[in-house]
Amino acid sequence: MAAFKTLLVLLSVCSFGSATNRVLELSDRFLELRGDSPWLIMFYAPWCGHCKKLEPVWNHVAHALYGTDIRVGRVDCTRFTAVATEFVVKGFPTIMFVKGDERHSYKGDRVKEEIVGYAIRMSSPPVQLIASPQHLRDTISHGDLFFTFVGNKEGHLWEVYKEIAEEYRPYHFFYSIEASCMQDHTFKPFCPPVTTLSVMVFKDDKHFFYPVPDEQALVENESVVNTTLNEWINHERFPLFTKFTHGNLHQLWKIKKYLAITVVKESKTGRITTDEDAEEYVDGYKFRDMVESVIRNNRDKYHQHFQFGWTGTPDLANSIAMERLPLPSLLVVNASTMHHHLPEDPAHHLTTDAIEVFLDTVIAQSAPSFGGDSWPIRIYRVYYNAKTSLEDMWQGNPVLTALLFGLPLGFLSLICYSIWCSDILDADEEEEVNQHEKKE
Repeated sequence: MAAFKTLLVLLSVCSFGSATNRVLELSDRFLELRGDSPWLIMFYAPWCGHCKKLEPVWNHVAHALYGTDIRVGRVDCTRFTAVATEFVVKGFPTIMFVKGDERHSYKGDRVKEEIVGYAIRMSSPPVQLIASPQHLRDTISHGDLFFTFVGNKEGHLWEVYKEIAEEYRPYHFFYSIEASCMQDHTFKPFCPPVTTLSVMVFKDDKHFFYPVPDEQALVENESVVNTTLNEWINHERFPLFTKFTHGNLHQLWKIKKYLAITVVKESKTGRITTDEDAEEYVDGYKFRDMVESVIRNNRDKYHQHFQFGWTGTPDLANSIAMERLPLPSLLVVNASTMHHHLPEDPAHHLTTDAIEVFLDTVIAQSAPSFGGDSWPIRIYRVYYNAKTSLEDMWQGNPVLTALLFGLPLGFLSLICYSIWCSDILDADEEEEVNQHEKKE
């Protein structure tokens, strides 16, 4: 305890920025004095542009977690290389939750809400207790997606639920609640029908039940719960119409559905834009709302097959389709095979009925498919991403791009010329010497 207090004093002296900044600047001493308290740490390098962009967000994260038992700090890996080596930091910035010998790298979006939620989940038990009806009401009022186990915490269903909660804890909240709390008159609609043993998900202002196998099925084959509960939670762990980002795409691939992505462009201020100069202009907000209405009005028909959502980052969708899609667009990707589908009609001709027909052909596997996950496609995707990155750099700053690539190519050309043409130069010199000797 004394060592921990000493650490806090040292870190307070080393804190950076204004007096109101809650981020602690860590040094090599952290390896000796970190204790068993939970830490959320950003490993950074001063020259890293992404680290500088994250810095104001990190300050907000520290303020949000102030008053909890989670300490928020950062480490300059160019100065304190021993810390970077100990935590096997391979890139900047790296965000890591540390508690004693536990280490968990954060892989989500670098926004305050996501990082704070991650830190709270990682510092709490995998399954948290909802102790009263009021606690449940408060949890629901936050509007966040969460799962809860209803009933006595025993038996095979509970054990499987705990294991799944441990696996998905970095991304979602998992709770347990006594069945008596669900019997409160306020929650009559939520009461499990048939049995008091259930697993539920609350999302989109609604709730859905895991179809618990009957007792006979459980007796005959308990492993059925392992498979069906895992699949159900995996399918339900995103909102009905979610936002696709680089931070959550790696998790969306795992749900093994078709990803129906509405592609628009989101500005830094959050405004959705499209190709306003296009011959047939389509409002991005209206197009997104139209696609969203399809799943909301046909959940029973499409939810089993599709995860709907939108992205404000066209490059994410372009990388999948390996072409620059017009804005707005609708792109459907098979998360298992990486094949993608595009409607034959342009965006300004699409209606809800046309979208439903398109989705039906995807389910029936009669829609034209493109791409895939073969090695030639992978190689072409790498080439496409490199080409588009270079094009974006050129459009953003042609002078800097020319210097970055022109100077190395120029030096490489000189080196190659001196190596490959040295024999020719030597031959020319020998020829001149021989001619001079003959004249003499």
